[in-house]
Amino acid sequence: MNPFEDQPPSVEFDGVGFRYGRGPEILQDLRFTLQPGSFHFLSGPSGAGKTTLIRLMLLAVRPTRGLMRLFGADAGRLAGPALTATRRRMGVVFQDFRLLDHLTLYQNVALPLVVQGYEEATFRGEVLELLQWVGLDREAGTLPPTLSGGEKQRAAIARALIAKPQLILADEPTGNVDPAMARRLLHLFVELNRFGTSVVIATHDVALMDQVEASRLILADGRVYVDP
Repeated sequence: MNPFEDQPPSVEFDGVGFRYGRGPEILQDLRFTLQPGSFHFLSGPSGAGKTTLIRLMLLAVRPTRGLMRLFGADAGRLAGPALTATRRRMGVVFQDFRLLDHLTLYQNVALPLVVQGYEEATFRGEVLELLQWVGLDREAGTLPPTLSGGEKQRAAIARALIAKPQLILADEPTGNVDPAMARRLLHLFVELNRFGTSVVIATHDVALMDQVEASRLILADGRVYVDP
């Protein structure tokens, strides 16, 4: 039995184009679907538009033409509480970590729930359990500047997961770590996907992609080509 059979696709792009201002289209006629519980690599050379595509899926920017649906909803019509609720169904991991240096690792991971108004008593156990899952339970009280790049990235993954998103978008998450740590991070994403979370990893690292059998979205010349 497919646990996702009654769920709409996590992401649907139908003829989507995007340009900044009055400039030329940098993404053209994008057509692809990401099913719930799926795992995808988003590949392409530097400057191909991978980060812009992720920003579209995060609703940080909107398409200039075409139809984009997120979890079955027309993204062009999302506003107010519905927009906020949709964004909270997604987690994002950036290459540059984006941790707050004045907060401990525990506080950084808990921050999304604090912003939503939850009391610490309701999430403390979950934060500590998540830190243990990424191998950072002993560093819970540590400030980010004292950590290695791999530790920071694992903390960023934990922060992206704390609100239990249905879709994780990771933008070059292994770009600032050595190959051994890149494999460890990839293993975390694979395990996460096994739990039912959809995962999209933007990367240009072919060796990394070769370690997992997953569909590839290849971005080139402003278009996406799906390699199943």
